[in-house]
Amino acid sequence: MKNKDKEKKVNPSSDNDEDIFDIKKSVFEVNRELREQRQKEEEAQQAELRRQIAEREKKSREEYDRRIMEEKKELIRLKQGLIEESKEIHEEKEEPVKLSFGKKIVNFFYHNKWWLGIAAVFVFIAGVLTYNLITKPKPDVIVLVICGSDTIGNAPKLEEYIGSMSEDFNGNGKILASVYFIQRTDNSAGDYANGSDTKLTTEMNSAESVIVIGNSEFLKLIDPENDLIDMSEMFPDNPNIRGGRFYLKHTNFAERAGIDESDVPYDLFIALRKPKNLLYSSKEEMEKTLEKDLPVLEKIINDLSE
Repeated sequence: MKNKDKEKKVNPSSDNDEDIFDIKKSVFEVNRELREQRQKEEEAQQAELRRQIAEREKKSREEYDRRIMEEKKELIRLKQGLIEESKEIHEEKEEPVKLSFGKKIVNFFYHNKWWLGIAAVFVFIAGVLTYNLITKPKPDVIVLVICGSDTIGNAPKLEEYIGSMSEDFNGNGKILASVYFIQRTDNSAGDYANGSDTKLTTEMNSAESVIVIGNSEFLKLIDPENDLIDMSEMFPDNPNIRGGRFYLKHTNFAERAGIDESDVPYDLFIALRKPKNLLYSSKEEMEKTLEKDLPVLEKIINDLSE
């Protein structure tokens, strides 16, 4: 009897478990339905939002198209002279941006940095050239060497020798002589590439020097009768003067210049340029240079003729 009662107690409990399981299952279904409902509502809201956005964009495009069309019509009327002023077309003026003084400076440097950099480079170069021009000592006498021989043009003692015949003309307490070597050969293309043509043109149009050491190639570049002074009248008894020029072969020139006698060609000479109006100088300036350099030339010729 007791066992039967226990079984009766057990059986009802199993029925209750099935009821509980059914209740839980219905709760899950309700939650699922609620989620589905919320998802549908959200999708509906998003669809409505997209519809509203599309509608606004459509109205905006229509308004823009309408305004463009009206402006085109107004332009046509203006061109045809039907109207003098348009009500649809308005000139839009941008308000100028007000900057502080500091921002204006920063803005200027920012927008012009490349030009300012280039200008700074040119200013630096000009400053260096000006400094060199001011501080570089001015020679008391300048002699042009125009020939094809490097040995003559770069003779180690030539400047020293010419300086020994000069005086302190500029009054700076020092005697300085300079030799400007312009190499001229029978190769015109090579002379052009080396810049000899430019140097020759510059120096022959300057009044800084009237004493020239040259050769037969130099004579081809000038008009000797009009460009050179006939020194035979200045030194009438000198055997080394031929054609108005003082020839250096078989003189003391090689020894004085620090080169071998064999390095001195037969056509090498010293000449004087005739004062005249030039591209960069006047006849008066050349006459002043001649007056200054002539005593130097006389000393050189007298020394080399011993």
